[in-house]
Amino acid sequence: MKERVYAALLGVMLVLSVFAQPGGSNGAPEPVKWTITTTDAGNGQWDVVFHADIEEGWSVYSQENYGDMGPWPTSIKVDSITGVTVMGRASETGKKVVDGHDVVFDMTVKKFKGGATFTQRIAVVDPATPITGLFEYMTCNDEMCLPPSTVYYILGLSSGTYELGDVSFDPNDPKFAGIATKSDVSELKLPAVDLDNPVVRDEGKRAEDRNSLLWIFMLGFIGGLVALLTPCVFPMIPLTVSFFTKSSTDRATGLKNALTYGGFILLIYLIFSLPFHLLGSVNPEIFNEISTNPWLNLFFFVIFIVFSISFFGYFEITLPSSWVNKMDSNASKFGGLIGTFFMALTLALVSFSCTGPILGSLLAGALTADGGAWQLTAGMGGFGFALALPFGLFALFPGWLNSLPRSGSWLNSVKVVLGFVEVALAFKFLSMADLVMKWGLVPYELFLAIWVICGIGIVLYLFGKIRFPHDSPVKKFAPSRVFFITAFSALTVYMAFGFRFDDKAGTFAPVGLLSGISPSPGYSWIFPTECPAGLTCYHDLESGMAEAKRTGKPLLVDFTGYGCANCRKMEDYVWPVADINRLIDQEYVLVSLYVDAKAELPKDEQFIFETSNGSKKPILTVGNKWATLQTENFKSATQPLYALLSPDGKLLTDPVGYTPAVEEYKAFLERGLQGMQVLGSQASR
Repeated sequence: MKERVYAALLGVMLVLSVFAQPGGSNGAPEPVKWTITTTDAGNGQWDVVFHADIEEGWSVYSQENYGDMGPWPTSIKVDSITGVTVMGRASETGKKVVDGHDVVFDMTVKKFKGGATFTQRIAVVDPATPITGLFEYMTCNDEMCLPPSTVYYILGLSSGTYELGDVSFDPNDPKFAGIATKSDVSELKLPAVDLDNPVVRDEGKRAEDRNSLLWIFMLGFIGGLVALLTPCVFPMIPLTVSFFTKSSTDRATGLKNALTYGGFILLIYLIFSLPFHLLGSVNPEIFNEISTNPWLNLFFFVIFIVFSISFFGYFEITLPSSWVNKMDSNASKFGGLIGTFFMALTLALVSFSCTGPILGSLLAGALTADGGAWQLTAGMGGFGFALALPFGLFALFPGWLNSLPRSGSWLNSVKVVLGFVEVALAFKFLSMADLVMKWGLVPYELFLAIWVICGIGIVLYLFGKIRFPHDSPVKKFAPSRVFFITAFSALTVYMAFGFRFDDKAGTFAPVGLLSGISPSPGYSWIFPTECPAGLTCYHDLESGMAEAKRTGKPLLVDFTGYGCANCRKMEDYVWPVADINRLIDQEYVLVSLYVDAKAELPKDEQFIFETSNGSKKPILTVGNKWATLQTENFKSATQPLYALLSPDGKLLTDPVGYTPAVEEYKAFLERGLQGMQVLGSQASR
């Protein structure tokens, strides 16, 4: 049962992080450091000692299982290896053993503070046999718990050498065949990069990008307003408000109950984000890995197509009726505040078939790992606030209920229009999988054509030329229908302008509203280009560095990603600006490094790398290499990240991330050139 609980929480995290923009920081707390030692116990027996150094205020739990609601127990596992026998359970000791009440789990547990030692005895036929396995543990302080961690290890008994990592070190796994372990850091270190002392300091303050908490709150709020106009929610507004106002003894009580009901709706959506705060932070590259996973993106492509078919009216997606019935019965059973809460929860469950796809669609591409769980909370809060708002407003001004339009076929029209939107968004996920795997299935022109076709479909539907199962014939064109026909017609024509040819870039001209959603215009069947904005670029640091040394130009190192929406916005709307384009083209050597590239490195270039925090990380793909280069040298996992380096690798000025303000980005590039002048004057002295 415990495994299912944690698996469910992790599953929710993985699903929502698929919508996440790759990013994060390298500041994740790591309160536990592990080391492994081995001791020859004689008679072919060895003690493998796992020691945890635990920071002040944090704890690691014992191996005892405390049930479904208790902490994740520490466990030591040795792989089944021929000639190796595990002799009983590991013993455990600690610097400070606490056996008492735990404030986090509200139960009596055994845990270790300061340090913990777990000793596993094994018997081996040949001490030269590599020992592999894993250990699991959870660490908490008095306020939070980090996610349960699984650490894989490989060790030599007689040599005492070991490696730790987040993937299995199975020596029989073909993935690791012939891969060397490199203890030096020369492969992924830029020794001349000093983040604390760039040649020219950036004394200014860059503008925040639009992916702020307020922006994501507003996206969620807009999504909630759209959800209000669906058949699952709109008819509930007058019914619910009337229920509270008529069933209460006086108007003040009815108002209080309606406002409480709206408050509980907001609270329920905020609660959905709570597990992400409790689980803490994660590996800075995990959002990148998950959001660009081609198979997960294909899965979500299928899910969104299913949502669209449901919106078209061919079947209904609902949560299990037993859940809804249970919540409804609890609302009637308890009454008062508890009953009102269950009424709000019933609304959330009943309306899922309409609200779920809308909320998921809005959060797709809007969330970044920079804000972590708080961005999710902001989006959920905006969505819940929009759903709750009418219940409070109509309770305050019940006369407004008479001005509400009657429920009717227009509600189904809203749902069908959303179905076309879901089809368009589905291809965003298919495009992501295609970009990462380089299949060439969904180039820019095909993606744009699909969105234009969806726009045409909406217009024809609103004209009544297309009908779906629950539609009535369009007998008259209300002003609202005429407005939306005009709006979607204009939007469709606007998107069609994306088929224009851009002489400067040598490919299609980008569409502003689709920047960061569609593939880059250069990812094309007709006019393919390797580099954006008509620039010349390199895709590996070694080649770029060689060109910089040959020409004497500084490097613009662009840490980017196929799944990075803000990267595309910079490439489509900042880099093409004349002054910016001239500076990059004439004064810099552009090196674009894709941190989510899935192409495998040649076997002789793959290795296990020891990161600055002491963990071991397999460098198997091109993306592994560039992502690790970024986090190790620039202490950031956010894309885009732009770093200006001299030909010999010195950091010319402070790196910047997403900088949509043209003047600020121009100033950044000019600071790099000032840095080159400073270095030149120093060399001439």
